[in-house]
Amino acid sequence: MIFSMTGFATAATELDTGSLAVELRAVNHRYLDLQLRMPDELRMLEPLLREILAAQLTRGKVECRIGFVPRPSVQNPAQLNQPLVRQLAQWSDEVKTILPEADGLSVADVLRWNGVLQSAPIPTDTLQTMVPELLRQVLSEFTAARGREGEKLQEFLLQRIEQIETLCTLVAPRIPAAIAAYEEKLAGRLRIALQTGDDERLRQEITLFASKIDVDEELSRLQTHLVEMKRVLVKGGTVGKRLDFLMQELHREANTLGSKSVDAEVSRASMEMKLLIEQMREQIQNLE
Repeated sequence: MIFSMTGFATAATELDTGSLAVELRAVNHRYLDLQLRMPDELRMLEPLLREILAAQLTRGKVECRIGFVPRPSVQNPAQLNQPLVRQLAQWSDEVKTILPEADGLSVADVLRWNGVLQSAPIPTDTLQTMVPELLRQVLSEFTAARGREGEKLQEFLLQRIEQIETLCTLVAPRIPAAIAAYEEKLAGRLRIALQTGDDERLRQEITLFASKIDVDEELSRLQTHLVEMKRVLVKGGTVGKRLDFLMQELHREANTLGSKSVDAEVSRASMEMKLLIEQMREQIQNLE
């Protein structure tokens, strides 16, 4: 199986102490770039979480978000930040000294002040077990989603490979006739230009030029690269970099095919090949 580098998955669970959520999302990247966003109280889990992710991911810019919302309770309620409340009261008195007509802070104003109510502490003991467990669950769904996307990309690439193979099959029979026609045309031009009957020299010149326009080798290499692409796609695994290299080779051969061609149909086939190769190259950037 091959995998797309792009993907998304999320999961949440309710604990006695609050709600825990884990989210994974990824986009294309040359290497594996892991970014973890989590409460500071859970930072001690980061090495373990990175190890879990790196065991299944090899490429992509992956963002992992971990959130926990404590559930207030009678046993563990939110705490009042008393030092901050005292500071607010002092500031209120100082302002009223300067502006006697100003309204003082109400209780509601104080409670809305950022930092006055402190959330119940995060239960790190419980989360040390639950966070890795939930991450593995999300990672499993994430990998499955990337696999489904990879299957679509695999089908897309195999279709394009088949189209290029068809073009190669159409081009190959035209090459001998195209070369022969061009040799005849060239011979006539050379005789006129050189005003000579030196057939041996003409034959050497024609043979030399014909070798330059013979595209059998380009067609052979094209077909070899296509066979290798199919082998890589069927084998699966981490294929992105290998396929990207093969795209460069395919484009080089298709470009040479077009530049050496003396036949309009071969030139047209070369253009179609390059278009298909570019379509494949764009999609291969998404593969792990």
